[in-house]
Amino acid sequence: MIIVMKPGSGQELIDPVIERVRELGLNVHLSAGEERTIIGVVGLPLPPTLDEMLEVYPGVEQVVRVTKKFKLAGWDFHPNKTVFQVGEATIGGDEVTLIAGPCSVESEEQTLETARAVRAAGATLLRGGAYKPRTSPYEFRGLGERGLEILAAAREETGLGIITEVMTPGDVETVGRYTDIFQIGARNCQNYLLLEEVGKAGKPVMLKRGLSMMIEEWLLAAEYVMAQGNPDVILCERGIRTFETATRNTLDVSAVPVVQSLSHLPVFVDPSHAAGKRPFVAPLALAAVAAGADGLIVEVHPNPDHALSDGAQSLDFAEFRELTPRLAAVANAIGRSLPVPEGVSV
Repeated sequence: MIIVMKPGSGQELIDPVIERVRELGLNVHLSAGEERTIIGVVGLPLPPTLDEMLEVYPGVEQVVRVTKKFKLAGWDFHPNKTVFQVGEATIGGDEVTLIAGPCSVESEEQTLETARAVRAAGATLLRGGAYKPRTSPYEFRGLGERGLEILAAAREETGLGIITEVMTPGDVETVGRYTDIFQIGARNCQNYLLLEEVGKAGKPVMLKRGLSMMIEEWLLAAEYVMAQGNPDVILCERGIRTFETATRNTLDVSAVPVVQSLSHLPVFVDPSHAAGKRPFVAPLALAAVAAGADGLIVEVHPNPDHALSDGAQSLDFAEFRELTPRLAAVANAIGRSLPVPEGVSV
C-alpha cells in the first residue's frame, strides 16, 4: 500500500500518518520527492479498512493498494530513480559507472597493478574476489580475509571503492569491515538468509541475477534486501543458462530495459560472465551500454592466460584501455556519459 501526501505536506502532517501505521504493526518506507512525499506501507495483515482509515488524515491525498509482489523495488513506492554515491562513483545517475578488476585476488602485486591500470583507463570501482564460489572444490577458492586486506590496500592507494562477494551470512560482518559494496553472486541470489543479513549491514548491495531466474524472482530477491531498510541495491544481469553453449551464458540484453520499466533500481551488466570468452566481452559490453545499462562490471587481469580463475573471460590492460573510449562513444550516442581520463584513446 502507498499513501500519497498532498504537495507541500510538511512533517507535522506526515508524522501522524506514520505513527498510526506503526501502531498497527506495519513497516513504513518514506520516499520524499521534489513535489510530494509517498509513504510505503509493508507488512501483514493489512486491515481491510486501512484505506478509509488513512484517507481522512490531513495532508493525505490518496491511498493506493499495490498489487505487485515486489513493492519496495517498484516505481509505485519510489517514483524517482535510485541514485547513490560510493566514493567517487555515482551509481544510477546520468554517468555510466565502470567497475573493473580481477576475478580473484591472487596477490598484492597483481591486485595493485590491476587497480592502477583500470583507474587510469576510466574505472571508478574495483572488483576482486576474496571468497570464490567454484563449481569444483579443487579450484582456487580465494585468499579469504587476506584478500580483503589486499583490496583495502588497493583502495588506499588508488582511491577506488571496492566490491567483493560475500557467500554466507556468517561472513557478512568480516567482509563488511573491508568492502564498500557487497556482491551477491548468481548462486546465492535466492539465499534469503544471506540477503536479509546484507540488508541489515548498511552498505550497498549488488545482486546478480540467478542462473535460471525470472525477472520477477530477481526483483523479489532485491525486496529481501530492501525490506531490512537498505535502499541501495544494484541489479546485475550476468547472463542466464539456456540451451546455447557457444558462450558461457546467454546475455539477456532485454532485461535492462524491462527491469528499468519495472524498478527504480540501477541495472548493471557483467559481460565477462555472460561471454565466458575474451573476444566477446567488448561487444557485449557495448551492447549493454546501448541498451541503457547504468554500469558494467568487467574482469581485467595483468596476464589473463595465467589467472587462477576466469582467465578466458578476462581482458588484459591494453584491451580494457581500448574498450573504455568506445563505451564512452556509445554512452554519448544515447544521451549519457562515461568519463574517460585524458589521453585514453584507441
